[in-house]
Amino acid sequence: MPLTDSTSAREALRAALKDAMKGRGRDAGTALRSALAAIDNAEAVDASPTKLETTSEHVAGASIGAGSAEAMRRELSEVEIRAILEREMSERIEVAQEFESLGQLGEAARLRREAEALAPFIG
Repeated sequence: MPLTDSTSAREALRAALKDAMKGRGRDAGTALRSALAAIDNAEAVDASPTKLETTSEHVAGASIGAGSAEAMRRELSEVEIRAILEREMSERIEVAQEFESLGQLGEAARLRREAEALAPFIG
């Protein structure tokens, strides 16, 4: 499902993953899951400890209250997501070229199929 004005990159990737899983598109599913994971990783915030004003007397370093240890995730722009997808695709193409030079044509073909699965989301 390529990107349109009404769908975000994440929504389009999730819909395509669902379709790939239904159609048993293993290579596409692998690439789409990997791309979604890369996006999730990029949204993660720095997990370095911060000084908590209130802590639990029962557990060292614990904070008090439901959700008090939760951290907001970064929100990526569509441009940042597209850059991640481009990187994911280019890495697969580069590694496919390396496999081809080593005579591993099956692995190279698999990586090229994965790269092709990401191409519609780049623009």
